[in-house]
Amino acid sequence: MPEIFLGDLTQVKVFDILKSLFSGKKTGKIIFKGKEGGELYLELGNITHAKTSNAVGEYAFFTLMGLSAGKALFEPDEVPSEKTIFTSTEQLMLNWSSQKQEWDKIKEVISSPNAVFRLSLQKGPENKNINADQWNALALCNGTKTVSEISEALNWDEFRTSKTILQLVQLGLLEKAGEHKPIKKKPVSENFLMMVEAELKKVIGPMAPLIIKDKLSDLGETEDSLGQDQASSFIERLSEEISSDSKKKEFLRTMMDFLLTEKK
Repeated sequence: MPEIFLGDLTQVKVFDILKSLFSGKKTGKIIFKGKEGGELYLELGNITHAKTSNAVGEYAFFTLMGLSAGKALFEPDEVPSEKTIFTSTEQLMLNWSSQKQEWDKIKEVISSPNAVFRLSLQKGPENKNINADQWNALALCNGTKTVSEISEALNWDEFRTSKTILQLVQLGLLEKAGEHKPIKKKPVSENFLMMVEAELKKVIGPMAPLIIKDKLSDLGETEDSLGQDQASSFIERLSEEISSDSKKKEFLRTMMDFLLTEKK
């Protein structure tokens, strides 16, 4: 069954999309496409599974609820291969509402997962008691590790890590040391995009430029920002629009050969 377009997340909130699916007691999979994306499954209007690139279950659900860019599509009657959410949907939404308020407080201090924290000089002689979570986070806040790296080291989700670091800042034990800027990706060559359009036109026709623009949007990129490390997955996404298996294979072969030649 074809995907049903639910909305552009720059114009509609995930919460509003879910409301209509809840009321209709829908079963299926919501696909979020964009720079950040994931999947959310409903069974008779109840959320049973959520997945993002780095999380499953409730944390993945909270992450998806915070998306503000990309597209949402729905595949009716799709059911998950596993169940990762066991909380009732009503309680899950209440948890999200509560966590959203906490996130707002966290973001005032921790603006992104690239933030770095270090021990702060103690100005008073008073003793401070900390719990096990706080101690583990404190031990890793060495002025070089990012919040994201600390999450990975502790096998925690970003919310738990950020909340714990905020508590340590409020106790006066940590202070912000800066923010690591993500490494700027190397863009694809102009020849690559010209080649993609020419080859896609051969198998799809004049709709090729529109499809390329649409797939770039799904990735949260533009012709100027698409990175070389994204080229292969971008080609794979484009090939999904080619209905003929033989033409799809030929398109993939030609473009992969072109990428190999460019790397030499």
